[in-house]
Amino acid sequence: MSTGVRQLSTTEGFLCGGLAACMAVTISNPAEVAKTRLQLQGELVKGGGLKVYNNAFDAMIKTWRNEGIRGMQRGLGVAYAYQIPLNGSRLSLYDPFRRTLNRAFGWSSADQIPITSLVAGAASGAVGAIIGNPLFLVKARMQAYSPTLPIGTQRHYKNSFNALATIWRTEGIRGYLRGMDAAILRTAMGSSVQLPTYNWTKNQLVGHAILPGDSVWTFLASSSVSGICVCLVMQPADTALTRMYNQPTTKLPDGRVVGALYKSPIDCLWRTVKTEGVLGWYKGAFAHFLRITPHTIITLTMNDVIRNLYKDLAWGRSYV
Repeated sequence: MSTGVRQLSTTEGFLCGGLAACMAVTISNPAEVAKTRLQLQGELVKGGGLKVYNNAFDAMIKTWRNEGIRGMQRGLGVAYAYQIPLNGSRLSLYDPFRRTLNRAFGWSSADQIPITSLVAGAASGAVGAIIGNPLFLVKARMQAYSPTLPIGTQRHYKNSFNALATIWRTEGIRGYLRGMDAAILRTAMGSSVQLPTYNWTKNQLVGHAILPGDSVWTFLASSSVSGICVCLVMQPADTALTRMYNQPTTKLPDGRVVGALYKSPIDCLWRTVKTEGVLGWYKGAFAHFLRITPHTIITLTMNDVIRNLYKDLAWGRSYV
């Protein structure tokens, strides 16, 4: 069923979503560096071991004092490259997936059905995670590295290209696929609630005449609710992903290079809860909140703003 509203193509949506996410990651990257290091602190150590960082703010302050802006923005270059396939995919594919699912079950493609919205969000996020996995792997390892306060396994890559070349040389093609199952789990869980909660909140605000549909305040309020939901749902899988990516590797007699600590994200979560308790899953949770909330707000708000600007420039005000 046609909604009467001209839609962006998947390619146009991909580019708009990727640009919005790149703007967001510039702001959120320092909190992600702190989150990564807190998640690796006391890994598989009963009682938590020696604490280098006390909390998210302490991690950011110590990183700034010891490593400067370069440490605060460690991995930013590859983070830009990663955001384009990840958020470009999930922001551009979400609506096509949702409309297709709605039509398959005989519902209007314009309706926001909870189950199809959740499935579409998870599926679009999984696509982005698969495409961007090698870049996310490099980003996590670069952010974990500290020349002054090392936490977890340390790998010193000169830059993103050196990282990709080193992984290929030492781990082969399997190295690029390392942690992909955890990445799919993490991103599918986050994406399953990110866009559905954003759209639901926006529809409620507009439908009850609380805010106008084209207001930046509507975008900000909707994406704030979405960011909180994403953080709550995604944290355990995010911790598993960081540890899967950064774990040391060992070479088997048959030549395969495998993780030395974890076999899968479920194995990682199980071993973590056995030695560190349930709170081990939530290490770095506040840093994750400081990262994901502004990142979601900026990404989703700027995605709407950029899409509307693009429509005005490309089609004029008559596109509706």
